[in-house]
Amino acid sequence: MTKPTKVTNSICQMRLDHNGMTQAELAKEVGVTRQTVNAIEQGKYSPSLEVAFQIARVLGRDLTEVFQYPAET
Repeated sequence: MTKPTKVTNSICQMRLDHNGMTQAELAKEVGVTRQTVNAIEQGKYSPSLEVAFQIARVLGRDLTEVFQYPAET
């Protein structure tokens, strides 16, 4: 069983704000599968840096708007 990532994201809401874009549409634009987008959204998978930048670009947002990483306390 894989350990969930600490990276959080706002992809789902940003997709919906982006003309109701579906996971499949985002996946096609980025060059990954819909299942990969789903796993990233649910925090089950951390994308590569390249995929993270591509997702942000497609959504028209800065990387740090789309993905967050908690500060260590």
